[in-house]
Amino acid sequence: MKARPALRVLAVCMGNICRSPTAAGVLRERLSRAGLAQRVAVDSAGTHADWHAGEQADARARKHALARGYDLSKHRARIVVDEDFERYDLILAMDWDNIAALEARCPPEQRGKLRRLSEFGRVHASEVVPDPYYAGPAAFDHVLDLVEDACDGVVEHLRQRL
Repeated sequence: MKARPALRVLAVCMGNICRSPTAAGVLRERLSRAGLAQRVAVDSAGTHADWHAGEQADARARKHALARGYDLSKHRARIVVDEDFERYDLILAMDWDNIAALEARCPPEQRGKLRRLSEFGRVHASEVVPDPYYAGPAAFDHVLDLVEDACDGVVEHLRQRL
């Protein structure tokens, strides 16, 4: 029987097809490298994922992630559900709109779990992970740069909590 992970992390963007699956894939890989993969479970969801529910990650996000060694092929989009606020220990929003949508639904006693992923960045000074959906290929690489940096910070944050 597989033990329950000590911590659970949820990455959240708007549609759950670009940024949050990228963040989840990068975080899983970073946790694996740090020897923490068995202790931390990672998932992703969207504040408005009903637009894309059940879909794979955006083809451009998959392509750019795979070029850096992150396989997003198993991802299927889903919407944030009320139970997520109880189930997850850390909920990482990609931007201000996502954090506002989460705060509007989150029970007051769970709000301490809500953070922006970019808060954990060490190199890049960006308040948000911008949505690359309507932008060109360079935007997907920029998202990966920001996400990789922030996920390194998240791993250190989680290490201190374990």
